[in-house]
This record gives sequence, C-alpha cells and structure tokens, in this order.
Amino acid sequence: MTQHIHRLGLRAASAASALLTLFLAAGTAWALEPFKVQDIRVEGLQRVEPGTVFASLPLRVGDDYDDEKGAAAIRALFALGLFKDVRLEASGNVLRVLVQERPTIADVDFAGTREFDKDVLKKTMRDVGLAEGRPYDKALTDRAEQELKRQYINKSLYGAEVLTTVTPVERNRVNLSFTVVEGEPARIKEIRVVGNKAFSESTLKGLFDQDTGGWLSWYTKSDRYSRAKLDADLQTLRSYYLERGYLEFRVDSTQVAISPDKQDISIAVNVTEGARYVVSGVKLEGDYLERDDEFKALVAIRPGEPYNAEQVTQTTKAFSEYFARFGFAFARVEAVPEIDRENNRVAFIVQADPARRAYVRRINVSGNNRTRDEVIRREFRQYEASWYDGDKIRLSRDRVDRLGFFSEVHVETQEVPGSPDQVDLVINVVEKPSGSLQMGVGFSTAEKVSLSLGFTQENIFGSGNYLGVDVNTSKYRRTLVFSTTNPYFTPEGISRTLDLYYRTDRPYEDQGGNYQLITMGGAVRFGVPFSETDTVFYGGGSSRPGSGPGRTFPQPISPTPSTSGTAACRPL
Repeated sequence: MTQHIHRLGLRAASAASALLTLFLAAGTAWALEPFKVQDIRVEGLQRVEPGTVFASLPLRVGDDYDDEKGAAAIRALFALGLFKDVRLEASGNVLRVLVQERPTIADVDFAGTREFDKDVLKKTMRDVGLAEGRPYDKALTDRAEQELKRQYINKSLYGAEVLTTVTPVERNRVNLSFTVVEGEPARIKEIRVVGNKAFSESTLKGLFDQDTGGWLSWYTKSDRYSRAKLDADLQTLRSYYLERGYLEFRVDSTQVAISPDKQDISIAVNVTEGARYVVSGVKLEGDYLERDDEFKALVAIRPGEPYNAEQVTQTTKAFSEYFARFGFAFARVEAVPEIDRENNRVAFIVQADPARRAYVRRINVSGNNRTRDEVIRREFRQYEASWYDGDKIRLSRDRVDRLGFFSEVHVETQEVPGSPDQVDLVINVVEKPSGSLQMGVGFSTAEKVSLSLGFTQENIFGSGNYLGVDVNTSKYRRTLVFSTTNPYFTPEGISRTLDLYYRTDRPYEDQGGNYQLITMGGAVRFGVPFSETDTVFYGGGSSRPGSGPGRTFPQPISPTPSTSGTAACRPL
C-alpha cells in the first residue's frame, strides 16, 4: 500500500509573513488530489483543548479535502491567536493537524516605575490584552510598550524609555518584565497668548491652571504639561471672553513645542477677540402656554449690558425647567442671536416649543446594592402614572440625597420607545459607608483593664432605620445604651425613636464608702413632619434610680471643736 503524505504549513513569524506563507502554501497544494477525510487527528496541544481546534476547523469527517479547504482551515486556526505554527498533513485518508502553541504569559512585572503603582500598570496591560494566563504575542508587547509611554507622556515624562525582557520558563511559558527609565519630567518654560487686545497677556495667563512654575510647583505640579489641562484652560479662557461681551471670540490654534532634550515645553495660544457686543433687547417667540409674563420674569439676559453667555444659558435652562413643571419634559428652548455688527449690538429671540406633555410610566432605581428600593421610593414626590413634574422630581432627588446614605444621586429621564407621551425615570445612586464602629481599651491602677464599644449604623440592613449601641465595662462607671430610630414608623412619615439605658456608678476606693448607684430608664420621641423641611418632635421618658443590694453608703461628716481650737471631722 502506497502512503502519500502531503504537508501544508504556515509559520507565524509576523502577520505579513504569515499571510504570504499562506498564499504560497495554497499555491503548492494543487498537487494533492482530493480525498475523503476518514479521520482527523490533532497533535502538539499542551493547554488548548482539542474541542477548540475541532470547532474552528471547516472540515469534518466524511468531507472531501481540497486545497481551498486546507487553506481555510489554516486561516481559521491562526485566527484563534493561540498558535505560532500550524501544519496540515494528509496520511492516506487521515488528516493530521500539527500545531505549535504560543507561549503563555506566566508573569508580568515592572521595574523603575516610581510614578505609577504596579497594580495600576497591570490593569493597563490587561486592557491591551497582555495579562497572566494569556498567549504571548509580540505585537501585543509592542502595544503595551506604546501604552506605557503614553501613560508617561500624560505625566510630562517625555523622555521615559521602556525596555521589555521576555524570559522563557518551563511548560512553554514566558515572564514579561518592563523596565522603565522615567527620567525627569518636562516642565513648561513659556506660555504665550497671541492676538489679545482687550486684556493683558498676564491677566489671561492668570486664568490658566498650568503655568511656568512657582514656589509651590513641587506640590501642585502646575508646570507639568497636560493636554487635558490645556483644553480646560482654553475653555476657561473662552468663557472669560464670552461673559464679557465678546460674542465672536475664538481660539484659532494652539502650538505646543518641546525642546530637543525633552525637558522644556513652550505653549502658544492664538486667539481672535472680535468686537464687544451689547444686548439691545430680548423677544419671546413660540408657545409659552399663555404664561408669557411668568416666562419673562425668568429672563436673565439684561438689555443695555454687555453680552454674557452665562446669562443666556441660565435663561434657556430656567425656561426648560419651568416647562417641566407643567409636564413638558421635552420642551425645546433656543436663544437665537441677531447680530448688528455695524453698531456692535445683539438682540436675542428666545424660541420655545413645549412639544408634547408627558407622564411618568415607571420609576426605576439603580445602584442601590444594599439599600432597599422602598427606602428610596418613599422619598419620591413624583409618582408613577402621574404627569411629569420637574419641581417634584428635583424635590425627590433632594430628599433622597438628604438621607445621607449616598455620595451621588442623579435622576435621568428616558423616552419610552413607541410612546411619545411617556417617560421613564431612572434614579442612579452611589452608596457610601453609613456606619461606624469604635473600640477602645483602657488601663489604670485602680480598675485595671476596661473596654468600650460604640456602634452606629444609619441604614441598618438597608432598611433606612438607625441603630446605635454604646457599651463601657469600666469598674466604676458601667454603661449600656441602646438607641433606634424608624423614620417611617407610620406610612405618613412620622418617625419614632427609642432610647434605653442602664448605668452603674461606684466611688473610687479612696473616697470611702462601699455603694453602687444603678440608673435605668428609657425615652420615646415621635417626629411629625409639617412640611417638606419642618418636623416637630414630641416625646417623653422615664428614669428609675436605685442602689445595689447589700451596699453601705458613706457616713456624712460634720466639724467638731478640739481642745487646741482647731476643727476636726468625724463620721456621725
């Protein structure tokens, strides 16, 4: 029996050479006559599961093999990114798939990185696909180097150099080590503003967070260049002009130059101020729900004063919020300027379209991992299936924020697809710690060791209730205090607070007497809300003093004369 073996191979030296080899291999496969595949064998696997290979192959047992299917099989296996070498061999009617796996990354380490924490850098490497347990790829390593350099450039370390070391270890694995020479940070040597006439260059540069350095620059790092900071400074510069009448102000360009030694940076900002405009008038156009006078009272733009972009924004925002009070969640308000360049005057036409009135279909709560939904929902004054009311939504947001359980509270309005008159509200919260635990240990010659424990939780078990416990094991003053508050003791929002306490007091031994005072009691308070901001508290308490059994109290003392004329004291 004659055995004919045909090999079709592809090595992944690089993406370009792999593709070239693939075409060459496909060109040399024409000599193999097609055959029916009776079996497929995969050889060379170490960590990759055989099922991964079989699932990617476009060939199955019983199929007819030809050169086109062989080239497609090789492309599919290389697309997995798990192999650096793939070969197909035909031995009779058996198709053998010979693979050589890429090394797996065993460890990623960094050396010389003083500016960044290693855990932060490892997360950055994972974002580009380079992490422990993943296949090693030279292209990914190059990307990782570029990402590291980009991170250092953001810190003004333009001279940072990155050296990558690949060390093979057992079981076809590699260790990656990135050694960084950070160098010295580049510092801003010069900032120039070109084209300004109305304001001095020093005044404009004083608006910038970035500067050429001062005696606090070692701490503020204000002399380190950052593109994000420069963009923020340009926005500050733009706002400065727009709030002072320069309606057509613009930043034409910015140039950032770095010295050959990558240590000094020069920044030039080219601006065109334009003319200074004065507001000549404000006119309202559109549908104002027959409440024109009420809307006119909200206009912050003042005729006769220089144009101020902040006043325009304030006016359009106030109009939108006022429309929302009447259920118009999607009102469109736009202030259109009419510019008179000959007289340097500008008039504004505030155009309003309330669009459609909407009601709230559903209120969803997001971000409350511990706090129960009902704790948040009961603070809402905007209800489901009611007309959208902007004032009630803002009040609801403020009430949730006043709970003190969240660091952030945002309310988002979402349109309901297919229902132009409905909206959903999503209240997004970010929880913060709402409890505290205090523990103390004391030591003295009189009472040796004493312990104290204080526990408070503003949001116990996510219920919105308060719980406080205070314990002190002092020999001479022992305390047990328990306090709890239910802010919604009744559905109407009446709160109830319970306080219980138990105290014992004993005198120090050198004060004479051997007695113990016991005080126990409790109190209850109710808080009745009379408005959204006013609450009146009513309550009362009871205390029961007593003494410990079998104790003797100190005898009172009184002065008595002595023969020498001096006063003495004795117990009665």
